[in-house]
Amino acid sequence: MGVIGVQLVVSLLMATLMQRLAPHYSIGRWLLCNGSLLRYRHPSDEELRALAGKQKSKVKRDRRQNGVMENKPETVPKGIKLYLEAKPIAPLDALVLRYFLDYQWLVDFVLYATLIYMFTEAYYSLLSIQGEVNVGVLWCLLTLAFGIKVLFSLMTHYFKTEEGGERSVCLTFTFLFVLVAMLVLVVREDYLEFGLEPGFANLYENVGVFLKKQGVDIWPYSIARLVFKLSLVGLSSFIGACLTFPGLRLAQTHLDALKMTEDKPLIQILLHTNFLSPVIMLLLWVKPITRDFIMSTPLGKEKVQLMSDTTYNTVRLWIIIALCMLRLAMTRYHLQAYLNLAEKWVELMKKEAGNIPMIEIQRKISRVFCYLCVVTVQYLGPIILILHSTLLLKVLGDYSWGFYPEPPLVSPAVDVSPGSSGPAAGGEEDYRVTASQITAALSTLRHVFTPLFYRGLFSFLTWWLAACQVVTNLFGLYFHQYMMAS
Repeated sequence: MGVIGVQLVVSLLMATLMQRLAPHYSIGRWLLCNGSLLRYRHPSDEELRALAGKQKSKVKRDRRQNGVMENKPETVPKGIKLYLEAKPIAPLDALVLRYFLDYQWLVDFVLYATLIYMFTEAYYSLLSIQGEVNVGVLWCLLTLAFGIKVLFSLMTHYFKTEEGGERSVCLTFTFLFVLVAMLVLVVREDYLEFGLEPGFANLYENVGVFLKKQGVDIWPYSIARLVFKLSLVGLSSFIGACLTFPGLRLAQTHLDALKMTEDKPLIQILLHTNFLSPVIMLLLWVKPITRDFIMSTPLGKEKVQLMSDTTYNTVRLWIIIALCMLRLAMTRYHLQAYLNLAEKWVELMKKEAGNIPMIEIQRKISRVFCYLCVVTVQYLGPIILILHSTLLLKVLGDYSWGFYPEPPLVSPAVDVSPGSSGPAAGGEEDYRVTASQITAALSTLRHVFTPLFYRGLFSFLTWWLAACQVVTNLFGLYFHQYMMAS
């Protein structure tokens, strides 16, 4: 039996399709250029002169003290009757957007990774495959890595900006998330049911058995546990820093989207639900509020159990998936609310007195559209991380989607018996020996890193991604609604 088998063929086929179809059919390009989003075109110099009642004047020059001649920018009154022209975004327009290629590649990769994951889920459930490497897990891990990498590149862009205070905001939230992560990790499992403690205890035991057979001493449990917790704190603060500006941006687009849909109450309900979706995800792991309440719901003088632990685990996965789909469905309203900032800025300009350079008007309006891909990545990036972290939690934690019974959670003993290393007779024998050695190594890893450990790790990671959004969204909501208003 091969190490990967048919999954390798499907992965190679999907990678080929992604490479061949991306220039012609791209879900990322379609999301921006399907005609539902309207951008505002900045006025030309002739249009601004016509609105101001000016003729094309001669070039005015201003002499500097060092004798260098420079052009003086032409100005128009701020109160001109300027109305922007809205037009659908064309594929050629999207090519000038900043980070467009990174955005397009990330969204397309997420689509193909999700398709491969769905295939592997059907493959494992229908055929009851044992012993093969789950390729869907590898694609989900790559999605998490690439998503964090793109968000980190956006964070470095803000961090390099010397004006505007973005660097201070980034550093402040980084240290804030260090404190929050340390507080969360000391909360008992009776309140936050991640399963980190039993998961790490199981990992420590398995690693101890493995190293003992290799003749290596393991660290004391207290030191290993401290290093593990500090590593989680470092990872959590890094993720929180990457999600700082996406959370602040979401709060702004949420408020603008509510104003844009004042005559659509159903859409506003969905927008509020979308904004509060990270809070719902947080509560799913707060044991006294969710699991304990559902497992012992008071009905008169008796307590009724609404669902079993297995059913609750399945329902929790489906709730997160549904909230991720809601975030995707609300993408158009948030992006259009961001594009409307150009028109909003023009309306505010008209209320001011004085003159303004024409180039400044054009720059302000075009800058909104140029950063559309940045805003799109900031909107979709966090939910992509939560979605694929949940998918990894399901597979590596041996949970069930509800279509088949959840397998029993067992912790098999570590088997470190060496594979066959005898002389090979030919090419076919070399292949079999290599395949058996790889299978043995993967089997050892599978026995060391058990589903009990993965449940704790990815439960914490999924919960932390939602917690970062809650903190940054609420701060952004307070900042844009109260501090900016004052």
